[in-house]
Parts: sequence; C-alpha cells; structure tokens
Amino acid sequence: MGITSINGLLLKKMIIAGANKLNSEKQLVDSLNVFPVPDGDTGTNMSLTVLAAAREIEKCDSLNIGEVAKLAANGALRGARGNSGVITSQLFRGFYKGLEGKTEAGTKELAQAIANGVKTAYKAVMKPKEGTILTVARACGESASKYADKITDIEKFLEQIIEDGNAMLLQTTEMLPALKQANVVDAGGKGLIFILQGAYENIHTEGDI
Repeated sequence: MGITSINGLLLKKMIIAGANKLNSEKQLVDSLNVFPVPDGDTGTNMSLTVLAAAREIEKCDSLNIGEVAKLAANGALRGARGNSGVITSQLFRGFYKGLEGKTEAGTKELAQAIANGVKTAYKAVMKPKEGTILTVARACGESASKYADKITDIEKFLEQIIEDGNAMLLQTTEMLPALKQANVVDAGGKGLIFILQGAYENIHTEGDI
C-alpha cells in the first residue's frame, strides 16, 4: 500500500528534494529563458527561492503539515528572486494557506492547497500571461482537483499531476511567440515541473522503504 497521507516531516523532505532537483537542473532552465526577456536567470532565481524555503524548514522537526508549509512559504517569500521567484513564492504562500490548521493531508487536502496556491499566484500578477509558469501551475491544479477523489495514493497522485503539467508545458511553445521563435518550452513552467519531480522522487523512495 502506498503513502496516503503526508505529515510535516514528509512535506519537509519533499520540499527539500524538490529544491535540490531544481538546483541541479537550474542551468537547463536558465537556457530556456527567452520570455519576457532573454536574461537566462529563471532557473537560478527559482532555485534560490525554493532553496530559501528548504533552508527555513531544515531545522524544523514538526510533524504538523500546516506549520512546515508556513515556514516554507515564509522562506520562499523572503528569498524570492526575479519574476519567476516571486510567482513561485506565491504558489508556496497559497499552498500554505490551504493547509493552515491541518496536521496532515491526503490527496483531497493537497488538491485544495495546490488550487489555492494557483489562485494566489494568479492574483499576484497584474496581467497574467498564458504560456508561462502560471499556465503550467494551473494545469497541475486542475489535474490535482480532477484526481483527488479518484486516487488516494500520493505517489500515483503526483505522477498524474506531473504528467498533466508536462503536457501543458509542451503546449507553451505554441502560446507565446518568443517561445515559438526559439522553439523552447517556458522556463518557469519547466522549473516548476522539476520541483514536483523532486518531491515525487522523494515519495517514491519513501514508499519503497
């Protein structure tokens, strides 16, 4: 039987794994960065933001998922760099607000928290542009809501979210002329998928123990 509930300790491991995964792939994400300006720092900025969240929770031993999510959000908000980092920190902030007061979370609670993260991130951008990290995050949120009632196994749940997020990521090339011209997917969206993959790989390992 797979893992059906996440507590604070497991969330902490997942966030740290997600931060490390993005950090190891940040140069690839930087190389995709052509929108809104081709300054090649999306991966670096997102990585610094998520590493700040990871550092904030490293010393926390709470089993309470709401407490760990709050610390991670605080770290991400303080460490946010660049547009992509700010959006990432808002995803963390909304995610925390969705888990506030909870000790652990199953797929239904996680789906609500992810949806709340997406809503918070969209609100934080004055003119949300489709074909960006927001679009990929929205696809992940919609996937989470769709499968929350059907899947209780967190590993399988995350697998589905990443699959749907990736499918949307591939479509971003057609959504923005700058991406189409360079024939790349959105850098921020790719960064988000790496964070989720790191979290997924951690759950996969935990489930095998």
